[in-house]
Amino acid sequence: MQKKALVIGIAVLVVITGAATYHRSQRNAELSHQSQVKAEGLVAVTLATVESRPFSPSIPFTGNLLAMNRAELKAEVPGRVTRVLVQEGDTVRAGAVLSTQDEDDLSLAAQSAEAQLAQAQAQALQAKRDAERAQTLLEKRSITHQAAQVAETANNASAAAVQAAESQAGMAKVRMKKARILAPFDGQVARRMVQAGDVLMAGQNVFEVVDNRKLEIQADLPANAMALVKPGQSVHFRVPGFQQSFTGTLTQVSPVLSPDGRNLHVRMEVPNTDRQLKSGVFVEGLILGNGQTQRPAIPASLIKVEGQNGDLYVVENGVAKKKSVFVGPEQDGYRPLDGVPAGTKVVATGQDLVRDGSKLQIVPGGSDAAPKSAAKPEGK
Repeated sequence: MQKKALVIGIAVLVVITGAATYHRSQRNAELSHQSQVKAEGLVAVTLATVESRPFSPSIPFTGNLLAMNRAELKAEVPGRVTRVLVQEGDTVRAGAVLSTQDEDDLSLAAQSAEAQLAQAQAQALQAKRDAERAQTLLEKRSITHQAAQVAETANNASAAAVQAAESQAGMAKVRMKKARILAPFDGQVARRMVQAGDVLMAGQNVFEVVDNRKLEIQADLPANAMALVKPGQSVHFRVPGFQQSFTGTLTQVSPVLSPDGRNLHVRMEVPNTDRQLKSGVFVEGLILGNGQTQRPAIPASLIKVEGQNGDLYVVENGVAKKKSVFVGPEQDGYRPLDGVPAGTKVVATGQDLVRDGSKLQIVPGGSDAAPKSAAKPEGK
């Protein structure tokens, strides 16, 4: 048994020694290659090929996502807040009570107004009977005209008192109703600006309620875009924090330009049934027109853009040549280029190490294939 264990141990030692020797030789070969590249002044890079791809005419825009149904609720009557029944983020149904003011005081005032109305109605009923009896006695010449007129006057005054009491009772009910802040539609509480015990003034903001199931984007486009946009066109945009893009529809185009003649106001609708997107977020995107044209393009991840300008390193006989290009908005993960033809080889990885005139060491790989996850327009 000891002899067998010894043999196994020697075999394991040989395997480990062989593996270590192999990895050492591989590392030495790599270091030797890097030393050779450095000595020759070469920069290791991968390449990408400028492709010819279809692009739709597009108009970039920026704007904020806003809930189509949104409301800032204000106090309609002054008073002290007695209850707050919701928190920010709560989902509410139309008509749900969000807060109440002076419940006990207003309830007592309403009861008092109802009691006064009942008293006025009773007095009016008695005055009516007295007036009818006085009229009967007048016909029998049992009382004077003056006495009958007094009874009729009392009857009319009682009727007016009933109307006044009804108005007071109605106002008390309205005050009670207005002291209860209700949700105007199905949605969520975006902001709560009151606490129990707060004293509110009429017109003071108390809640903001939004329904994020349908959002809108309002944007101002350059005046020269008016010939390119019309309702029904597709909209693609990006939202910070999300890898994927989102879509919407252009629904309204203003019939007039802004007073200075520079901007055209448009409105876009965005379905959001899963409420993934939130109202108020800033977005950038594109309005896509009809038709397509073939243009040279590269994956958007391979070029840094400032405004509409970017720089590429074109490969000529193993040497990098810096090239300034005009870059269009991203569509489907690619950006169109003006300044280089399709088929041109450009530096993909290693751009930060390359300078104009650098000699290149081409290594396998690159981005000649389409991006792994095509992205929609980012509107830049």
